[in-house]
Amino acid sequence: MHLTRPTAATIDLDALAFNLRSAGDFLGRDTEIMAVVKADAYGHGAVECSKRLRSEGVGRLAVAIVEEAVELRAAGIDGETLILGGIWPDQAALILEHGLTPAIFRIESAAALNSLCAAQGKTAKIHVKIDTGMGRVGVPYSDAAAFADALAQLTNIEVEALMTHFASADDLDQSDYTNSQMDRFGAVVEVFANAGIRPPILDLANSPASVAFPRSRSGLVRLGGILYGLGSDILPDVPRPDLKPVMSLTSEVGFIKNVHAGESLGYGRTFIAQRDSLIATVPIGYADGYPRILSNKGEMIVCGQTVPVVGRVSMDWTILDVTDIPNVEVGTKVTIIGRDDGGWISAADIARDTDTISYEITCGFGRRVPRVFKQG
Repeated sequence: MHLTRPTAATIDLDALAFNLRSAGDFLGRDTEIMAVVKADAYGHGAVECSKRLRSEGVGRLAVAIVEEAVELRAAGIDGETLILGGIWPDQAALILEHGLTPAIFRIESAAALNSLCAAQGKTAKIHVKIDTGMGRVGVPYSDAAAFADALAQLTNIEVEALMTHFASADDLDQSDYTNSQMDRFGAVVEVFANAGIRPPILDLANSPASVAFPRSRSGLVRLGGILYGLGSDILPDVPRPDLKPVMSLTSEVGFIKNVHAGESLGYGRTFIAQRDSLIATVPIGYADGYPRILSNKGEMIVCGQTVPVVGRVSMDWTILDVTDIPNVEVGTKVTIIGRDDGGWISAADIARDTDTISYEITCGFGRRVPRVFKQG
């Protein structure tokens, strides 16, 4: 009996905890892990993942925007939570109200926060983000001295950390550039020290850097994809922690029919049956995050065997050719990501077929796909 559509993502919180411990063993116990749970924990469910990570001893979480942090606070998740994407000046009140820590790279945001703190007799912690070569957001490393001097005048602000972000730590052919970013960051640390700002935390490494560049492990690393068992497609050729996939995605056959050779399937009639075929339709489509680019080239698993996607992936449905699989009927399980007997499809496999990365795949499955959490 179905009261809801059978398409769902199962999130294995025990696998999440395993990955955390495995990463800790790999990186060394002197390295603190900040768990990145932005973008709904890379599509895995930020609230439940954060609760488990906290229970496993993670002291610091990171999100992208204030709204994500407020969602965690509303769910009762406390502790230091870093806003990686910074804040707008008008969001300073939310920072104080919820006890959050913003990354700062605009002096206007720091000044607004400082003014509010002064009015309330408080001090706020911030992390200063330095652009050492990412070219996205952050204080340009060449402007670090002026920024540090301005920041030193804000007496109700405590700089807890200096941080940066690597542009190409996942590409070992560009190791020289990553090393140059670390050199620039080291110079900025000295510049801030000359302005009287000596933060206790230096924060450089994301998941790829923490694995491939031991020099980047400065005491605190920001781990995102690794925690969710992702990254084999991002750093395929270096030693890395033993990881387990946290997300699996399954559905069921919703409709089945016989078609004759010469019949077309789907929008645009891009697939013409070359033989009499048994066709199964599965209730998942691009509105759920299953990429349309997988039309006529994706695969799913039915009864332990991979079967091809045929025709165009539509908004709500995807069509499979199950002619060679015995005993398929309405209600037969379909695995989109995960393992079923001898069959296995990973997020990295889908990423390879869609010319992207596994992070985008798991982030792309929207809230129309319910998350079912399991542990213990």
